[in-house]
Amino acid sequence: MSNTADTQLIPPAWLDIVRQKVESLRFGVVQIVIHDGKVTQIERTEKTRLAGGRDD
Repeated sequence: MSNTADTQLIPPAWLDIVRQKVESLRFGVVQIVIHDGKVTQIERTEKTRLAGGRDD
């Protein structure tokens, strides 16, 4: 089996991190930072939504 086939079967470690951040997020953004073609940073910004959206 070639290396290309092996890497396609095993997801990279960063993919699990992204999956965890997305699954635990209700409202927000998950951002992946790439440097020289490689994932170097994963950021998560979570928003808190208030019922009604305005002060009454």
